[in-house]
Amino acid sequence: MKRTPVVFIHGLWLHSTSWRNWIERFRKAGYEPLAPEWPGVPGTVLATRRDPQSQAGVGLAEIAAAHADVIRGLDTPPVLIGHSVGGFIAQQLLGEGLAAAAVAICPGQIKGVKAVGPAQVKSTYAILRNPANAKRVVSLNQAQFRYGFANTVTRKESEDLFAAWTIPSTARPLFQLALGNLTRNSAAEVATGNQSRGPLLLLSAKQDHTVPDVLTRATLKRYRNSRAITDYRCFEDRGHSLTVDSGWPEIAESALLWLADAGFPAAAPTPA
Repeated sequence: MKRTPVVFIHGLWLHSTSWRNWIERFRKAGYEPLAPEWPGVPGTVLATRRDPQSQAGVGLAEIAAAHADVIRGLDTPPVLIGHSVGGFIAQQLLGEGLAAAAVAICPGQIKGVKAVGPAQVKSTYAILRNPANAKRVVSLNQAQFRYGFANTVTRKESEDLFAAWTIPSTARPLFQLALGNLTRNSAAEVATGNQSRGPLLLLSAKQDHTVPDVLTRATLKRYRNSRAITDYRCFEDRGHSLTVDSGWPEIAESALLWLADAGFPAAAPTPA
């Protein structure tokens, strides 16, 4: 039996190593997990904080291409699990037929989705208000992280998560997603009408200030013309930090159960 590969894709301001609990859980469940880093991002949180500029200007196309290269190097089409911008990338690569299935957790806004909420505006305005940031690497402060990510956990846990996992990030993907509906040939385009793609699960957090549930539900509607499986689940009491905070096991188990139900067990028969 051959283990099914699972590729984890992080979002803005979190490092790939923030998936470590998920990687351990999925490996224990029998999958073969890996978490590639974005182009230009050093291999550790500390190294990224010390030297963040190598990722300046990296956008959605570069992030998607880097993960596509990883996928093409695998023996079996993987399952993709992405959070925030990573959730957008997971959808894009699934729509291109590069993955067997995908779980998009609080995914970034795809082109065609027009829903927006006041909390989302507040969580991103400090960065989007300055167009020059599109070419820069930017950081969140503790207050911004608390509001945008960790609004449903204790202040102590928010501070601990900030200290453990936050990194400076290229701001270009945020601009590309925010302006996707105004941009011709936008990098925020996803092939939502693909009839032959693998199953997709959209996981949402009702209290999310960065990717409000209304946005994820609007994303679900973009898939209405595809016969391919698109499922949705919302966690009523969770925020954007749901993949890294103390409640992460519930989200991981939900993804594992869905994969099993969708026909993607941890191990598949080795081809003859």
